[in-house]
This record gives sequence, C-alpha cells and structure tokens, in this order.
Amino acid sequence: MRHLFSTRLRVILIIALVLSIGLTIVSGAVNQSIPSLLVQGLLAPVKAGAKAMTKQAEQFYGYMFNYESLAAENEALKARIADMEDEARQADSYQRENQRLRNMLELTSTREDFVLVDAYIIAWSSTDWSSTLTINKGTDAGINLDMCAITANGEVVGLVTEVGSNFAVIKTILDSSLEISATIASSGYRGMVTGGYTDGRKDLLKMDYLPSGAIIRNNDQVVTSGSTVYPRNLIMGHIVDAGFDETGVAKYAMIEPSADMGRLEQVFIITQYTTEVTGGKKTETAVEATEEATQGVG
Repeated sequence: MRHLFSTRLRVILIIALVLSIGLTIVSGAVNQSIPSLLVQGLLAPVKAGAKAMTKQAEQFYGYMFNYESLAAENEALKARIADMEDEARQADSYQRENQRLRNMLELTSTREDFVLVDAYIIAWSSTDWSSTLTINKGTDAGINLDMCAITANGEVVGLVTEVGSNFAVIKTILDSSLEISATIASSGYRGMVTGGYTDGRKDLLKMDYLPSGAIIRNNDQVVTSGSTVYPRNLIMGHIVDAGFDETGVAKYAMIEPSADMGRLEQVFIITQYTTEVTGGKKTETAVEATEEATQGVG
C-alpha cells in the first residue's frame, strides 16, 4: 500500500514538473507570466461561452430583423396584389362596358328610330314565378311606365312597371305575369310568350297558341311581333323544345331567352321608337303608345 502511494506521488510530481516546464516554455514564447497563462486558461471556457452566446444573440437579432423586414415586405406585396386585382377588375368592367356601347351603337345604326337611355342594375328580385330588377335611373332621365328594356344587342329584358325620380323597376320576361306577342322569325307563326318555366337547369319561356300544323324547329329564333309597347323584331330567344298543349288542337314551344339575366349589368330603355301604322310610320314615346293602347288605338 505504501509502495502504491509512493508511485502515485511520483506520477503526480512528474506531471506537475512537465506542466511547469511546459508553462515556462510557453510563457517565454508568448512573453507572458505563468500566473497570467493560468488565468487565461481558466477564463478561456468562459470567454468561449460568452462568445458563443454573443454570436447566438447576433443571429437571433438578425433573424428578428429579417422577420420584421419580410413581414413588412409581405404586407406591401399583398397591398400591391390587391391594387392590381382591383385594377384588373376595373379594366374588365370598362372592357365589358365598351363592348356594350359598341353593340348599342350598332343597334342604333340599324334601328335609327330608337331613342335609348342606359342604366345600371342595382338590385334583383326573383322567385319561382316572379322576376324583377331595379335600375339606377327613373323619370329624371326620361324613363316612364310601360317602356321596354333591352340589352345592347337588342334582346328583350322586360317592361318598366314601377318608376321613381331616380330608379325604376323592370318586370323581366322570366316573370310569369308578363305576356308578349311574338313571332317565329323563320316561319312567321305567332303566339304569346310568358315566363315562369324551367327545365331544372335554366329558366325558359313558353310560346302558346301556335297552329296545330305549325312546323317548329329547334334553334328557330323568336322575336317580338310589334305592338304599342314592344317594337317589332326585338330578340326574345330560340326554341329548344315543342309539343301539343293539353287540348291537342294547338302547339307550344319552349324558348331559351337570349338575354342572360344572371349576367346583366346594364340595360337600355327604349323611350322613343317608330311604330308602323296604316299609311306610313308614326314616331311616339312609349308612354304615348301605352295611353293609346288603353284607349284601343293601334
């Protein structure tokens, strides 16, 4: 046991001597005292830890700075995208409006007797049997009761049934209470068209009182026959089906409206037009035509 202790002591003394010699050599090489080297050795781990913490703090600060910068950039990009989307919507709206106005100019070039007032749709009301829309112009713009509303392409939308100074309500051709005298353009067969029908996928019109011997073809165009309310040859739609009514002595035709009511943004009210009368033509406003109709004239 004593021999083992002596061996350990000698090992410790040898290690101490080697360390002492090493420190002396290093001290001479770096021109620093041994105590200074000892202190530096003890502080080295602390310095390394502090340096690591400082580096982590710098990295965290950089991360937070970059995060805030990226967040601000992201918000700016979102705002820019929203502006671009809004500009795109406005451009699309202007393009559609320009196309409608071009169509209207083409219509008025072929129907020079038409005087039109354009208006935008501001509200819709639709049920299984009724269909109305409200526009943003009324009597102040020359719109009155029983004036016909059409699209820029000359397609029938409906009839003004209520009017105020700055608004008007139009009963559309999809309404079951509205009846319009119509003609199959290719054959000349006449009947009465009403709304309130559907095939489960889209709204349809029905043309009644057609002759039992009438030859009715799908895709035949149906137009207004002309009256004191509806000018002649306004487009109503095209035939998609036909058959005999319940009496078996007359035929009917189902019509798909040409005016896409669900996509309408703007309509045109015919405030004046020329009607055909015996011996020539007569120019009148829709109001005058309605008054004459109630008196049995025309």
